[in-house]
Amino acid sequence: MGFEADVNLKMSFRTSSYQPEHILQQLNVFRKSGTFTDVVLQVEKQDFPCHRAVLCASSKYFRTMFMGQLRESGQSVVRLNEVSDVALEHLLDFVYEGRVQLQEENVETVFQAADLLDVPALSRACLDFLQECVSHLNCLGLMEFAKHYSLQPLLEQCQNLLYQDFKIVTKQDEFLELPVERVVELLDSEKLQVQEEVLVEAALLWVHHQGSKRKAVLGKLLERLRLPLLDPVFFTNMLEADELIQESHDCRKLLQEARLYRLYGREISSDRTKPRRQSGWAEMIVVVVGCDKNRISRFALTETLDPTSRTWLTSVSAPGYKYEFAVCELHNDIYLSGGQLNSTQVWRFIAQLNQWVSVGSLLKGRWRHKMTSLCGKLYAVGGYDGEQRLSSMECYSVFENVWKPVAPLLLPVSSAALASCSGKLYVISGAVSEDCNTSMVQCYDPVKDQWMYMMSCPFSQRSLNAVSLNDSIYVAGGLMDVLYCYNTKVKSWSKVAELPMRLENCELAVCDGKVYILGGRDEFEAATDRTWAFDPLSGQLTEETPLTHSLSNHGCVTITQHLQHK
Repeated sequence: MGFEADVNLKMSFRTSSYQPEHILQQLNVFRKSGTFTDVVLQVEKQDFPCHRAVLCASSKYFRTMFMGQLRESGQSVVRLNEVSDVALEHLLDFVYEGRVQLQEENVETVFQAADLLDVPALSRACLDFLQECVSHLNCLGLMEFAKHYSLQPLLEQCQNLLYQDFKIVTKQDEFLELPVERVVELLDSEKLQVQEEVLVEAALLWVHHQGSKRKAVLGKLLERLRLPLLDPVFFTNMLEADELIQESHDCRKLLQEARLYRLYGREISSDRTKPRRQSGWAEMIVVVVGCDKNRISRFALTETLDPTSRTWLTSVSAPGYKYEFAVCELHNDIYLSGGQLNSTQVWRFIAQLNQWVSVGSLLKGRWRHKMTSLCGKLYAVGGYDGEQRLSSMECYSVFENVWKPVAPLLLPVSSAALASCSGKLYVISGAVSEDCNTSMVQCYDPVKDQWMYMMSCPFSQRSLNAVSLNDSIYVAGGLMDVLYCYNTKVKSWSKVAELPMRLENCELAVCDGKVYILGGRDEFEAATDRTWAFDPLSGQLTEETPLTHSLSNHGCVTITQHLQHK
Protein backbone atom coordinates (compact mmCIF):
# COMPACT_ATOMS: atom_id res chain seq x y z
CA MET A 1 0.00 0.00 0.00
CA GLY A 2 1.57 3.30 -1.00
CA PHE A 3 1.96 6.40 1.22
CA GLU A 4 1.96 9.91 -0.18
CA ALA A 5 3.59 12.56 2.08
CA ASP A 6 1.68 15.77 2.84
CA VAL A 7 4.14 18.58 2.47
CA ASN A 8 1.98 20.72 4.85
CA LEU A 9 2.02 18.17 7.65
CA LYS A 10 3.17 19.57 11.05
CA MET A 11 3.67 17.46 14.14
CA SER A 12 4.36 18.53 17.77
CA PHE A 13 6.11 16.24 20.24
CA ARG A 14 6.30 16.64 24.04
CA THR A 15 7.88 14.27 26.49
CA SER A 16 7.80 14.33 30.28
CA SER A 17 11.45 13.39 30.35
CA TYR A 18 12.40 16.81 28.96
CA GLN A 19 12.41 19.50 31.70
CA PRO A 20 13.55 23.02 30.70
CA GLU A 21 14.68 23.71 34.26
CA HIS A 22 17.17 20.89 33.88
CA ILE A 23 18.77 22.78 31.00
CA LEU A 24 18.92 25.94 33.14
CA GLN A 25 20.49 24.03 35.99
CA GLN A 26 23.09 22.60 33.63
CA LEU A 27 23.83 26.06 32.27
CA ASN A 28 24.39 27.26 35.83
CA VAL A 29 26.79 24.37 36.36
CA PHE A 30 28.60 25.47 33.19
CA ARG A 31 28.69 29.04 34.54
CA LYS A 32 30.22 28.04 37.82
CA SER A 33 32.82 25.86 36.11
CA GLY A 34 33.55 28.44 33.42
CA THR A 35 32.45 26.10 30.60
CA PHE A 36 31.46 27.82 27.32
CA THR A 37 31.41 31.23 29.07
CA ASP A 38 32.21 34.25 26.93
CA VAL A 39 32.28 37.16 29.36
CA VAL A 40 33.49 37.74 32.92
CA LEU A 41 31.59 40.02 35.30
CA GLN A 42 33.99 41.48 37.79
CA VAL A 43 32.61 42.63 41.17
CA GLU A 44 34.80 43.82 44.01
CA LYS A 45 37.69 41.27 43.90
CA GLN A 46 35.72 38.35 42.49
CA ASP A 47 35.19 37.19 38.90
CA PHE A 48 31.95 35.66 37.62
CA PRO A 49 32.26 33.90 34.22
CA CYS A 50 28.92 34.10 32.39
CA HIS A 51 27.18 33.48 29.06
CA ARG A 52 26.20 36.66 27.25
CA ALA A 53 23.12 35.02 25.73
CA VAL A 54 21.71 34.06 29.14
CA LEU A 55 22.39 37.52 30.56
CA CYS A 56 20.74 39.25 27.60
CA ALA A 57 17.69 36.98 27.79
CA SER A 58 17.01 37.97 31.40
CA SER A 59 18.22 41.55 31.75
CA LYS A 60 17.52 44.65 29.71
CA TYR A 61 20.64 46.15 31.28
CA PHE A 62 22.89 43.46 29.76
CA ARG A 63 20.91 43.41 26.51
CA THR A 64 21.64 47.12 26.07
CA MET A 65 25.26 46.60 27.08
CA PHE A 66 26.14 43.66 24.83
CA MET A 67 23.84 44.24 21.84
CA GLY A 68 24.37 47.97 21.49
CA GLN A 69 27.28 50.22 20.66
CA LEU A 70 28.65 50.46 24.18
CA ARG A 71 32.33 49.71 24.60
CA GLU A 72 31.50 46.84 26.96
CA SER A 73 29.93 44.95 24.03
CA GLY A 74 33.39 43.96 22.85
CA GLN A 75 35.06 43.46 26.21
CA SER A 76 35.71 40.03 27.66
CA VAL A 77 35.82 41.42 31.20
CA VAL A 78 33.18 43.87 32.43
CA ARG A 79 33.49 45.51 35.82
CA LEU A 80 30.25 46.22 37.73
CA ASN A 81 30.12 48.89 40.41
CA GLU A 82 27.51 49.32 43.18
CA VAL A 83 26.81 45.58 43.29
CA SER A 84 28.14 43.25 45.99
CA ASP A 85 29.59 39.84 45.12
CA VAL A 86 27.00 38.10 47.34
CA ALA A 87 24.11 39.92 45.66
CA LEU A 88 25.43 39.16 42.17
CA GLU A 89 25.80 35.46 43.02
CA HIS A 90 22.13 35.32 44.04
CA LEU A 91 21.10 37.28 40.94
CA LEU A 92 22.99 34.93 38.61
CA ASP A 93 21.43 31.88 40.31
CA PHE A 94 18.03 33.42 39.59
CA VAL A 95 18.89 34.35 36.01
CA TYR A 96 20.15 30.86 35.24
CA GLU A 97 17.73 28.74 37.27
CA GLY A 98 14.71 31.00 37.95
CA ARG A 99 14.93 30.59 41.71
CA VAL A 100 16.73 32.28 44.56
CA GLN A 101 17.23 31.75 48.28
CA LEU A 102 16.16 34.99 49.98
CA GLN A 103 16.73 35.84 53.62
CA GLU A 104 16.08 38.99 55.64
CA GLU A 105 19.85 39.52 55.78
CA ASN A 106 20.34 39.57 51.99
CA VAL A 107 17.02 40.53 50.40
CA GLU A 108 17.71 44.29 50.29
CA THR A 109 21.11 43.91 48.60
CA VAL A 110 19.66 41.38 46.14
CA PHE A 111 16.85 43.82 45.32
CA GLN A 112 19.38 46.61 44.78
CA ALA A 113 21.29 44.43 42.31
CA ALA A 114 18.09 43.38 40.53
CA ASP A 115 16.95 46.99 40.30
CA LEU A 116 20.31 48.19 38.98
CA LEU A 117 20.75 45.37 36.47
CA ASP A 118 17.07 45.48 35.46
CA VAL A 119 15.90 41.96 36.30
CA PRO A 120 12.22 42.78 37.05
CA ALA A 121 11.18 39.20 37.91
CA LEU A 122 13.78 39.10 40.70
CA SER A 123 12.78 42.60 41.87
CA ARG A 124 9.17 41.44 42.24
CA ALA A 125 10.28 38.33 44.11
CA CYS A 126 12.29 40.47 46.54
CA LEU A 127 9.37 42.88 47.01
CA ASP A 128 6.99 40.00 47.78
CA PHE A 129 9.49 38.67 50.31
CA LEU A 130 9.93 42.09 51.94
CA GLN A 131 6.18 42.56 52.31
CA GLU A 132 6.00 39.22 54.13
CA CYS A 133 8.78 40.36 56.49
CA VAL A 134 7.32 43.71 57.62
CA SER A 135 7.15 43.89 61.41
CA HIS A 136 7.50 46.31 64.33
CA LEU A 137 11.20 45.44 64.37
CA ASN A 138 12.02 46.63 60.85
CA CYS A 139 9.23 48.86 59.50
CA LEU A 140 11.21 52.08 59.98
CA GLY A 141 14.18 50.84 57.97
CA LEU A 142 11.95 49.33 55.30
CA MET A 143 10.10 52.65 54.99
CA GLU A 144 13.33 54.40 54.04
CA PHE A 145 14.22 51.58 51.67
CA ALA A 146 10.76 51.76 50.04
CA LYS A 147 10.98 55.55 49.68
CA HIS A 148 14.39 55.32 47.99
CA TYR A 149 13.20 52.82 45.39
CA SER A 150 9.62 54.17 45.09
CA LEU A 151 8.07 50.90 46.28
CA GLN A 152 4.64 52.30 47.07
CA PRO A 153 2.91 49.08 48.26
CA LEU A 154 5.76 48.34 50.68
CA LEU A 155 5.86 51.96 51.84
CA GLU A 156 2.13 52.04 52.57
CA GLN A 157 2.30 48.74 54.44
CA CYS A 158 5.12 50.03 56.66
CA GLN A 159 3.42 53.37 57.22
CA ASN A 160 0.13 51.75 58.22
CA LEU A 161 1.91 49.60 60.79
CA LEU A 162 3.87 52.60 62.10
CA TYR A 163 0.82 54.86 62.36
CA GLN A 164 -1.27 52.22 64.13
CA ASP A 165 1.39 50.78 66.46
CA PHE A 166 3.82 53.66 66.95
CA LYS A 167 4.18 52.95 70.68
CA ILE A 168 5.35 49.38 69.96
CA VAL A 169 7.71 50.51 67.19
CA THR A 170 9.46 52.99 69.51
CA LYS A 171 10.40 50.17 71.86
CA GLN A 172 12.55 48.51 69.17
CA ASP A 173 16.29 48.97 68.67
CA GLU A 174 15.69 50.31 65.16
CA PHE A 175 13.94 53.39 66.58
CA LEU A 176 16.57 53.97 69.26
CA GLU A 177 19.32 54.05 66.61
CA LEU A 178 17.59 56.50 64.27
CA PRO A 179 19.38 59.78 63.42
CA VAL A 180 17.88 62.89 64.99
CA GLU A 181 16.52 64.15 61.65
CA ARG A 182 14.41 61.02 61.27
CA VAL A 183 13.10 61.29 64.84
CA VAL A 184 12.11 64.92 64.21
CA GLU A 185 10.28 63.85 61.06
CA LEU A 186 8.31 61.25 63.01
CA LEU A 187 7.41 63.67 65.81
CA ASP A 188 6.22 66.19 63.20
CA SER A 189 3.86 63.67 61.61
CA GLU A 190 0.15 64.47 61.68
CA LYS A 191 -0.75 60.87 60.81
CA LEU A 192 0.34 59.06 63.96
CA GLN A 193 -2.72 57.62 65.67
CA VAL A 194 -1.50 58.10 69.23
CA GLN A 195 -1.96 60.43 72.15
CA GLU A 196 0.63 63.17 72.59
CA GLU A 197 1.94 61.49 75.74
CA VAL A 198 3.14 58.54 73.63
CA LEU A 199 5.21 60.89 71.46
CA VAL A 200 6.75 62.52 74.53
CA GLU A 201 7.69 59.11 75.93
CA ALA A 202 9.26 58.16 72.59
CA ALA A 203 11.32 61.35 72.40
CA LEU A 204 12.61 60.93 75.96
CA LEU A 205 13.34 57.23 75.39
CA TRP A 206 15.42 58.07 72.29
CA VAL A 207 17.36 60.84 74.08
CA HIS A 208 18.07 58.82 77.22
CA HIS A 209 19.34 55.90 75.10
CA GLN A 210 22.50 57.97 74.57
CA GLY A 211 21.88 60.76 77.06
CA SER A 212 25.31 62.39 77.06
CA LYS A 213 25.39 62.63 73.25
CA ARG A 214 21.75 63.44 72.59
CA LYS A 215 20.78 65.82 75.38
CA ALA A 216 21.83 68.78 73.22
CA VAL A 217 18.93 68.08 70.79
CA LEU A 218 16.28 67.59 73.49
CA GLY A 219 14.83 71.05 72.95
CA LYS A 220 14.70 70.46 69.19
CA LEU A 221 12.54 67.39 69.76
CA LEU A 222 10.25 68.83 72.43
CA GLU A 223 9.41 71.91 70.37
CA ARG A 224 7.73 69.52 67.91
CA LEU A 225 5.41 68.21 70.63
CA ARG A 226 2.13 69.61 71.97
CA LEU A 227 3.36 70.02 75.54
CA PRO A 228 0.54 72.47 76.45
CA LEU A 229 -2.05 69.78 75.64
CA LEU A 230 -0.53 67.06 77.82
CA ASP A 231 -2.31 65.58 80.81
CA PRO A 232 -1.17 67.70 83.82
CA VAL A 233 -0.18 64.68 85.90
CA PHE A 234 1.84 63.22 83.03
CA PHE A 235 3.45 66.64 82.43
CA THR A 236 4.58 66.85 86.05
CA ASN A 237 5.78 63.27 86.38
CA MET A 238 7.49 62.90 83.00
CA LEU A 239 8.79 66.37 82.15
CA GLU A 240 9.11 68.39 85.33
CA ALA A 241 10.95 65.48 87.00
CA ASP A 242 13.32 64.70 84.10
CA GLU A 243 16.89 65.75 84.91
CA LEU A 244 18.00 66.25 81.30
CA ILE A 245 15.00 68.52 80.65
CA GLN A 246 15.66 70.55 83.77
CA GLU A 247 19.28 71.05 82.69
CA SER A 248 18.29 72.22 79.18
CA HIS A 249 17.95 75.95 78.66
CA ASP A 250 16.03 75.35 75.40
CA CYS A 251 13.42 73.29 77.26
CA ARG A 252 12.64 75.90 79.90
CA LYS A 253 10.69 78.19 77.59
CA LEU A 254 8.73 75.20 76.25
CA LEU A 255 7.76 74.13 79.76
CA GLN A 256 6.81 77.70 80.61
CA GLU A 257 4.57 77.93 77.53
CA ALA A 258 2.79 74.76 78.66
CA ARG A 259 2.32 76.11 82.19
CA LEU A 260 0.94 79.44 80.91
CA TYR A 261 -1.44 77.63 78.57
CA ARG A 262 -2.93 75.82 81.56
CA LEU A 263 -3.39 79.15 83.34
CA TYR A 264 -4.37 81.44 80.45
CA GLY A 265 -5.84 79.00 77.93
CA ARG A 266 -6.22 80.06 74.30
CA GLU A 267 -4.43 83.36 74.89
CA ILE A 268 -1.24 81.31 74.55
CA SER A 269 -1.17 80.33 70.91
CA SER A 270 1.43 78.46 68.86
CA ASP A 271 1.72 75.35 66.71
CA ARG A 272 2.04 73.40 69.96
CA THR A 273 -1.41 74.44 71.19
CA LYS A 274 -3.22 72.97 68.16
CA PRO A 275 -4.31 69.31 68.38
CA ARG A 276 -2.93 66.84 65.86
CA ARG A 277 -5.47 65.82 63.22
CA GLN A 278 -5.29 62.14 64.17
CA SER A 279 -5.47 62.70 67.93
CA GLY A 280 -9.27 62.66 67.93
CA TRP A 281 -9.36 66.29 69.13
CA ALA A 282 -9.98 69.38 67.04
CA GLU A 283 -10.66 73.09 67.30
CA MET A 284 -14.36 73.81 66.76
CA ILE A 285 -16.34 77.00 66.34
CA VAL A 286 -19.36 77.25 68.63
CA VAL A 287 -22.20 79.65 67.73
CA VAL A 288 -24.31 80.70 70.72
CA VAL A 289 -27.96 81.89 70.35
CA GLY A 290 -28.84 84.98 68.28
CA CYS A 291 -31.64 86.60 66.28
CA ASP A 292 -33.30 85.43 63.06
CA LYS A 293 -33.31 87.13 59.69
CA ASN A 294 -35.67 89.94 60.71
CA ARG A 295 -34.61 90.24 64.38
CA ILE A 296 -38.02 89.00 65.47
CA SER A 297 -37.32 85.50 66.78
CA ARG A 298 -34.47 84.74 69.14
CA PHE A 299 -32.68 81.41 69.28
CA ALA A 300 -31.41 79.67 72.39
CA LEU A 301 -29.77 77.11 70.09
CA THR A 302 -26.06 76.38 70.38
CA GLU A 303 -24.33 74.83 67.34
CA THR A 304 -20.81 73.55 66.72
CA LEU A 305 -18.93 73.44 63.41
CA ASP A 306 -17.19 70.06 62.98
CA PRO A 307 -13.98 70.85 61.04
CA THR A 308 -13.64 67.33 59.62
CA SER A 309 -17.06 67.10 57.96
CA ARG A 310 -17.63 70.86 57.65
CA THR A 311 -21.11 70.37 59.10
CA TRP A 312 -22.94 72.07 61.95
CA LEU A 313 -23.90 69.93 64.95
CA THR A 314 -26.56 70.87 67.49
CA SER A 315 -25.49 71.18 71.10
CA VAL A 316 -27.22 72.00 74.39
CA SER A 317 -29.35 75.13 74.15
CA ALA A 318 -28.28 78.19 76.13
CA PRO A 319 -30.54 78.91 79.14
CA GLY A 320 -33.29 81.44 78.46
CA TYR A 321 -33.64 84.01 75.70
CA LYS A 322 -30.63 86.26 75.36
CA TYR A 323 -30.13 89.44 73.35
CA GLU A 324 -27.16 91.82 73.14
CA PHE A 325 -25.19 89.66 75.56
CA ALA A 326 -21.43 89.02 75.60
CA VAL A 327 -19.68 85.68 75.15
CA CYS A 328 -16.10 84.44 75.38
CA GLU A 329 -13.97 81.35 76.05
CA LEU A 330 -11.75 80.56 79.04
CA HIS A 331 -10.04 77.26 79.87
CA ASN A 332 -12.01 75.62 77.03
CA ASP A 333 -15.36 76.58 78.58
CA ILE A 334 -17.82 79.16 77.24
CA TYR A 335 -19.07 82.12 79.32
CA LEU A 336 -22.18 84.16 78.52
CA SER A 337 -22.91 87.37 80.44
CA GLY A 338 -25.56 90.07 80.68
CA GLY A 339 -28.03 90.99 77.95
CA GLN A 340 -31.31 92.85 77.75
CA LEU A 341 -32.63 94.17 79.95
CA ASN A 342 -29.81 94.89 82.39
CA SER A 343 -29.15 91.25 83.15
CA THR A 344 -26.45 90.43 85.67
CA GLN A 345 -26.60 86.71 84.98
CA VAL A 346 -23.49 84.83 83.89
CA TRP A 347 -23.62 81.29 82.51
CA ARG A 348 -20.79 78.86 81.98
CA PHE A 349 -20.92 76.05 79.43
CA ILE A 350 -18.70 73.22 80.69
CA ALA A 351 -17.60 71.52 77.50
CA GLN A 352 -16.58 68.25 79.18
CA LEU A 353 -20.03 67.87 80.71
CA ASN A 354 -21.92 69.40 77.77
CA GLN A 355 -23.91 71.43 80.30
CA TRP A 356 -24.68 75.06 81.15
CA VAL A 357 -24.34 76.14 84.81
CA SER A 358 -24.91 79.47 86.54
CA VAL A 359 -21.86 81.20 88.01
CA GLY A 360 -21.18 84.43 89.91
CA SER A 361 -23.33 87.37 88.76
CA LEU A 362 -22.08 90.67 87.37
CA LEU A 363 -21.91 93.61 89.78
CA LYS A 364 -23.67 95.79 87.21
CA GLY A 365 -26.44 94.75 84.83
CA ARG A 366 -25.30 95.52 81.28
CA TRP A 367 -25.93 94.82 77.60
CA ARG A 368 -24.20 95.81 74.37
CA HIS A 369 -21.01 95.17 76.35
CA LYS A 370 -18.10 92.88 75.49
CA MET A 371 -16.29 90.21 77.43
CA THR A 372 -12.95 88.49 76.92
CA SER A 373 -10.28 86.57 78.82
CA LEU A 374 -6.91 88.00 79.79
CA CYS A 375 -4.21 86.31 81.88
CA GLY A 376 -6.62 83.61 83.03
CA LYS A 377 -9.43 85.94 84.12
CA LEU A 378 -12.60 87.31 82.51
CA TYR A 379 -13.24 90.99 81.87
CA ALA A 380 -16.71 92.47 81.18
CA VAL A 381 -16.23 95.92 79.65
CA GLY A 382 -18.50 98.91 79.04
CA GLY A 383 -21.94 98.48 77.51
CA TYR A 384 -25.31 100.09 78.11
CA ASP A 385 -27.82 100.03 80.98
CA GLY A 386 -30.83 101.48 79.13
CA GLU A 387 -29.98 105.06 80.09
CA GLN A 388 -26.28 105.61 79.48
CA ARG A 389 -23.05 104.13 78.10
CA LEU A 390 -20.98 102.48 80.80
CA SER A 391 -17.35 103.06 81.64
CA SER A 392 -17.20 100.39 84.34
CA MET A 393 -15.25 97.16 83.94
CA GLU A 394 -15.43 94.00 86.04
CA CYS A 395 -12.93 91.18 86.47
CA TYR A 396 -13.95 87.58 87.22
CA SER A 397 -11.81 84.95 88.94
CA VAL A 398 -12.79 81.36 88.23
CA PHE A 399 -11.26 80.23 91.52
CA GLU A 400 -13.22 82.73 93.61
CA ASN A 401 -16.36 82.75 91.42
CA VAL A 402 -16.83 86.47 92.01
CA TRP A 403 -16.65 89.66 89.91
CA LYS A 404 -14.65 92.61 91.20
CA PRO A 405 -14.45 96.20 89.89
CA VAL A 406 -11.25 97.33 88.19
CA ALA A 407 -10.16 100.59 86.55
CA PRO A 408 -12.98 102.07 84.41
CA LEU A 409 -12.71 103.03 80.75
CA LEU A 410 -11.43 106.51 79.90
CA LEU A 411 -14.37 106.90 77.51
CA PRO A 412 -17.70 105.09 78.12
CA VAL A 413 -18.70 103.05 75.03
CA SER A 414 -21.17 100.37 73.97
CA SER A 415 -21.15 97.99 70.99
CA ALA A 416 -17.38 98.44 70.67
CA ALA A 417 -14.86 95.81 69.59
CA LEU A 418 -12.85 94.15 72.37
CA ALA A 419 -9.81 91.87 72.17
CA SER A 420 -7.00 90.75 74.43
CA CYS A 421 -3.62 90.69 72.76
CA SER A 422 -0.01 90.59 73.94
CA GLY A 423 -1.06 90.77 77.59
CA LYS A 424 -3.36 93.79 77.28
CA LEU A 425 -7.00 94.65 76.53
CA TYR A 426 -7.97 96.77 73.54
CA VAL A 427 -11.37 98.50 73.28
CA ILE A 428 -11.78 99.72 69.72
CA SER A 429 -14.26 102.36 68.49
CA GLY A 430 -17.90 101.95 69.63
CA ALA A 431 -20.90 104.14 70.39
CA VAL A 432 -20.64 107.06 72.83
CA SER A 433 -24.26 108.18 72.35
CA GLU A 434 -27.33 107.24 70.29
CA ASP A 435 -26.03 109.05 67.21
CA CYS A 436 -22.29 109.39 67.79
CA ASN A 437 -19.41 106.91 67.58
CA THR A 438 -15.74 107.23 68.41
CA SER A 439 -12.54 106.25 66.59
CA MET A 440 -10.59 106.03 69.85
CA VAL A 441 -8.68 102.91 70.89
CA GLN A 442 -8.41 102.37 74.65
CA CYS A 443 -5.75 100.00 76.00
CA TYR A 444 -5.78 98.40 79.46
CA ASP A 445 -2.70 97.16 81.31
CA PRO A 446 -3.76 94.58 83.94
CA VAL A 447 -0.47 94.83 85.81
CA LYS A 448 -0.86 98.58 86.37
CA ASP A 449 -4.68 98.47 86.36
CA GLN A 450 -4.60 101.50 84.04
CA TRP A 451 -6.15 102.56 80.74
CA MET A 452 -4.45 104.67 78.09
CA TYR A 453 -5.39 105.96 74.65
CA MET A 454 -3.68 104.43 71.65
CA MET A 455 -3.51 105.61 68.05
CA SER A 456 -7.02 106.12 66.66
CA CYS A 457 -8.46 103.48 64.34
CA PRO A 458 -9.29 104.33 60.69
CA PHE A 459 -13.05 104.04 61.30
CA SER A 460 -15.69 105.29 63.71
CA GLN A 461 -18.39 102.63 64.02
CA ARG A 462 -20.55 100.59 66.41
CA SER A 463 -21.78 96.96 66.29
CA LEU A 464 -18.21 95.73 65.86
CA ASN A 465 -16.39 92.58 66.91
CA ALA A 466 -12.73 91.62 67.14
CA VAL A 467 -10.39 88.66 67.67
CA SER A 468 -6.65 88.40 68.14
CA LEU A 469 -4.18 86.15 66.35
CA ASN A 470 -0.37 86.25 66.40
CA ASP A 471 0.05 89.71 67.99
CA SER A 472 -2.59 91.19 65.69
CA ILE A 473 -6.21 92.22 66.26
CA TYR A 474 -8.77 91.73 63.47
CA VAL A 475 -11.92 93.89 63.42
CA ALA A 476 -15.07 93.62 61.31
CA GLY A 477 -18.68 94.84 61.45
CA GLY A 478 -20.02 98.35 61.82
CA LEU A 479 -21.62 98.06 58.34
CA MET A 480 -18.14 98.02 56.83
CA ASP A 481 -17.12 95.74 53.97
CA VAL A 482 -13.50 95.58 55.13
CA LEU A 483 -11.58 93.36 57.55
CA TYR A 484 -9.13 95.57 59.44
CA CYS A 485 -5.99 94.47 61.24
CA TYR A 486 -4.12 96.22 64.04
CA ASN A 487 -0.56 95.02 64.64
CA THR A 488 0.19 95.53 68.33
CA LYS A 489 3.95 95.23 67.80
CA VAL A 490 4.38 97.99 65.22
CA LYS A 491 1.17 99.80 66.30
CA SER A 492 -0.25 100.20 62.81
CA TRP A 493 -3.61 99.62 61.10
CA SER A 494 -4.16 98.02 57.69
CA LYS A 495 -6.95 96.68 55.49
CA VAL A 496 -6.29 92.98 54.97
CA ALA A 497 -9.41 91.84 53.10
CA GLU A 498 -12.47 93.20 51.33
CA LEU A 499 -15.76 91.52 52.23
CA PRO A 500 -18.40 90.92 49.53
CA MET A 501 -21.03 92.77 51.56
CA ARG A 502 -21.41 95.34 54.32
CA LEU A 503 -21.92 93.74 57.71
CA GLU A 504 -22.71 94.70 61.29
CA ASN A 505 -23.06 92.51 64.37
CA CYS A 506 -21.19 89.76 62.57
CA GLU A 507 -19.14 87.45 64.80
CA LEU A 508 -15.44 86.67 64.56
CA ALA A 509 -13.59 83.55 65.70
CA VAL A 510 -10.10 82.15 65.24
CA CYS A 511 -9.87 78.49 64.24
CA ASP A 512 -6.99 76.51 62.76
CA GLY A 513 -4.93 79.67 62.26
CA LYS A 514 -7.63 81.51 60.31
CA VAL A 515 -10.00 84.37 61.15
CA TYR A 516 -13.64 83.41 60.59
CA ILE A 517 -16.40 85.95 59.99
CA LEU A 518 -19.85 84.49 60.64
CA GLY A 519 -23.33 85.86 59.94
CA GLY A 520 -24.44 89.39 60.85
CA ARG A 521 -26.80 91.94 59.30
CA ASP A 522 -26.38 93.72 55.99
CA GLU A 523 -27.09 97.35 55.13
CA PHE A 524 -30.79 96.51 54.70
CA GLU A 525 -30.93 95.11 58.27
CA ALA A 526 -31.40 91.57 57.01
CA ALA A 527 -29.43 88.80 58.69
CA THR A 528 -27.23 86.46 56.65
CA ASP A 529 -26.04 82.87 56.99
CA ARG A 530 -22.84 83.44 55.02
CA THR A 531 -19.40 82.83 56.55
CA TRP A 532 -15.86 83.58 55.39
CA ALA A 533 -12.34 82.69 56.51
CA PHE A 534 -9.27 84.90 56.19
CA ASP A 535 -5.86 83.22 56.10
CA PRO A 536 -3.15 85.65 57.31
CA LEU A 537 -0.41 83.52 55.70
CA SER A 538 -1.83 83.63 52.18
CA GLY A 539 -3.82 86.84 52.53
CA GLN A 540 -6.81 85.06 50.94
CA LEU A 541 -10.46 85.38 51.95
CA THR A 542 -12.59 82.29 51.16
CA GLU A 543 -16.30 81.61 51.59
CA GLU A 544 -16.95 78.74 53.99
CA THR A 545 -19.78 76.47 55.15
CA PRO A 546 -22.82 78.69 55.86
CA LEU A 547 -24.65 78.80 59.16
CA THR A 548 -27.74 76.60 59.48
CA HIS A 549 -29.87 79.74 59.35
CA SER A 550 -29.40 83.49 59.08
CA LEU A 551 -28.16 84.99 62.35
CA SER A 552 -27.23 88.28 63.92
CA ASN A 553 -26.46 89.41 67.47
CA HIS A 554 -25.07 85.94 68.16
CA GLY A 555 -21.90 84.87 69.93
CA CYS A 556 -18.98 82.82 68.59
CA VAL A 557 -16.07 81.17 70.35
CA THR A 558 -13.54 78.46 69.54
CA ILE A 559 -13.00 75.51 71.84
CA THR A 560 -11.19 72.18 71.55
CA GLN A 561 -13.41 69.11 71.60
CA HIS A 562 -13.08 65.38 71.06
CA LEU A 563 -14.52 64.45 67.69
CA GLN A 564 -16.44 61.57 69.24
CA HIS A 565 -18.12 63.86 71.77
CA LYS A 566 -20.44 65.56 69.36
